[in-house]
Amino acid sequence: MAHTIRDKQKLLHRVRRIRGQLEAVERALDQEEEPFTVLQILAAARGAMNGLMAEVIEGHVRFHIVNPDERPTSEQARSAQQLIDVVRSYLK
Repeated sequence: MAHTIRDKQKLLHRVRRIRGQLEAVERALDQEEEPFTVLQILAAARGAMNGLMAEVIEGHVRFHIVNPDERPTSEQARSAQQLIDVVRSYLK
């Protein structure tokens, strides 16, 4: 998975932020925060997780489905971008 190796530090940073958000959920539940507060934190964590997933999927498409070593045709590049756009909008 060349793209995850290349972007390893950036991806790990995102995972650490997500871990912090999940720890915030745990604290909020432990401290018996209002449900609205817990839901806000959960929504933020879910958005962060979806963003990470979209980034990994995009890297997979760009580096394994459309081989960057072989210059993709404009149709392949356009189709790959359309797929990436659909995945990103689905995960929002």
